[in-house]
Amino acid sequence: GEPRKFDPKFRGPIHNRRCTDIICCVIFIVVILGYIALGVVAWVHGDPRKVIYPTDSYGQFCGQKNTLNKNKTILFYFNILKCASPVVLINLQCPTTQLCVSKCPDRFATYIDVQASYRYRPDQWNYFRQFCKPGFNNPRKSVAQVLRDEDCPSMIIPSRPFLKRCFPDFSTKNGVLTVANQTTFKDGRGKTRNVTDLREAANGINNVLDARSVGMKIFEDYAISWYWILIGLFIAMMLSLLFLVLLRFTAGVLFWIFIFGVIGIIGYGIWHCYWEYDHLKGIPGSDLTVYDIGFQTDFKVYLQLRQTWLAFMIILCGVEVIIILMLIFLRNRIRIAIALLKEGSRAIGYIMSTLFYPIVTFLLIAICISYWAVTAVFLATSGEPVYKVMANQTLCKYANLTCDPETFNTTNVTKLCPGAQCTFAFYGGESLYHKYIFIFQLANAFVFLWLVNFAIALGQCTLAGAFASYYWAYRKPADIPLWPLFSSFGRAIRYHTGSLAFGALILAIVQLIRVILEYLDHKLKGTQNSFTRFLLCCLKCCFWCLEKFLKFINRNAYIMIAIYGKNFCTSAREAFFLLMRNVVRVAVLDKVTDFLLFLGKILVAGGVGVLAFFFFTQRIPVFAQEVPMLNYYWVPLLTVIIGSYLVAHGFFSVYAMCVDTLFLCFCEDLERNDGSTAKPYFMSASLHRILGKKKLSPKKA
Repeated sequence: GEPRKFDPKFRGPIHNRRCTDIICCVIFIVVILGYIALGVVAWVHGDPRKVIYPTDSYGQFCGQKNTLNKNKTILFYFNILKCASPVVLINLQCPTTQLCVSKCPDRFATYIDVQASYRYRPDQWNYFRQFCKPGFNNPRKSVAQVLRDEDCPSMIIPSRPFLKRCFPDFSTKNGVLTVANQTTFKDGRGKTRNVTDLREAANGINNVLDARSVGMKIFEDYAISWYWILIGLFIAMMLSLLFLVLLRFTAGVLFWIFIFGVIGIIGYGIWHCYWEYDHLKGIPGSDLTVYDIGFQTDFKVYLQLRQTWLAFMIILCGVEVIIILMLIFLRNRIRIAIALLKEGSRAIGYIMSTLFYPIVTFLLIAICISYWAVTAVFLATSGEPVYKVMANQTLCKYANLTCDPETFNTTNVTKLCPGAQCTFAFYGGESLYHKYIFIFQLANAFVFLWLVNFAIALGQCTLAGAFASYYWAYRKPADIPLWPLFSSFGRAIRYHTGSLAFGALILAIVQLIRVILEYLDHKLKGTQNSFTRFLLCCLKCCFWCLEKFLKFINRNAYIMIAIYGKNFCTSAREAFFLLMRNVVRVAVLDKVTDFLLFLGKILVAGGVGVLAFFFFTQRIPVFAQEVPMLNYYWVPLLTVIIGSYLVAHGFFSVYAMCVDTLFLCFCEDLERNDGSTAKPYFMSASLHRILGKKKLSPKKA
């Protein structure tokens, strides 16, 4: 295309700017005000206690103050056999009467037996009666009528509270499932049934209960070791800072140390896996497979298997080979990337405040997430109790219709369907507000995505402006303006809120479509045919690619906005064509830089992880006495490793933005100038020497 007209007096980020994309800025502000209003409305109507506490068949919370349930905090199911799984119990309503009780039953009993013996065993009647409807005390009423009207449960079984609900107290004895050491029970309707029926009714609850005990142990581990976790994260922060500062002087040497360090760590991992694999040879039980032993909450069991160590060894060998092959084929490109990294390190050395800018982005995103989550909970709980007819007879035509508990007994339903009841079903409502709650939830999610993308965009534009002011300083550091980061942040907020909001809006729309596609995929999983599945898969793939492409375009558009102060569309177009004219450099430098920075994150996380592993497994003699006694040493270990990676990612993301900005500025510099005294290059001599060879004229660039 035609060469663009440049201002010969151009000297870095333009200070004399105008506001861009004003319409989008106004819309953005209006949407934020609307979002605040939505939060207020949800807060007025919502009640999160509806999520925290279970609700009985009368629409009252268990443990609700100033009601009969004040001291009854646990939900009891009259006939748990009617419930298919705990998921039904927790999220939906079971087709059986639910009652709030102060404690779960601790024995087997049936209504038939208790009623037959109530005269000479009144204590049994009084115990059973607390699981009947409040106020029921008529042992003379026929069993058939009691069970039809669901005045009392037909049976009670030993239970324990879980998620504030009574579940059968399962245990295994010699591999056989039991409840209170019994394998059978009377169902109160004349049948003796196996405990496995209960197991199916509360499917998977044993695993959930095991998970609860694991959760408690993990919580204890965090309570004991949080101090050491923070020390580990502080070490990761210092290591990340140290690496970034050292890159300024020894980028080449450090990165080769990075690469060989990662290869060495993986090599040690391969050797350790082989040693464990060889060490377990001949030990009884070590040749079992993971499939043989199934799911175990004690993870040490898996480490006794040779197969586990063999799998670890194969995975690590694969990673090692991939890294070595990439190094062989990319060795020359790595040299090119190192020059940019040195320049980036020098830029960060002059503007150290940029390293701590991710904290601002993190706080903004944390505020967005908190506001979204609170609003979502209040919206979800802002309904009124909805009651539906629950009938024992399957042919009742009124079953599942909405009803009013106050007038229910005066209607025809009780005559046509004996034993039918008007019980609490869920929280909802018929008003205009309640009808559109799903739309409000979608709006909540959309504005949340928009705000998060805006916070990220603001960070990228701010950092780009700061680093561009470094690049376009002819004499470095003398010409770098004072407070470049604060100046750049002020310019972005004052002039370019609209442009940043526009870029964030496009990304938020694509992300919302992706969320809806995931939701549809999840909902249609069991019913969809192969064509629907194929279509959804294609759509998900296309929108994933589109999101990645938009993120790349937006990032470079924000750099151009930071430099020239033009609107979003113009900046995106100019950035795109500039990158297309330098497409080979983009592919090589961008990806190699990303790869090297990723290796840096792995080395920081791996180094701190190895240190934490030796510390928590008491292999450092100096600190052996300081190590807290843990249930699972992998809890703080994994936390330290993941936390270290995130800390390194925070610092290195600034660095990646710096390299991207310098690269775009460098391409502009090559097209704008030719190295003559009239049009001198702004790049440093070392950068020009490595990247600018044989590319002195704009035509050849």
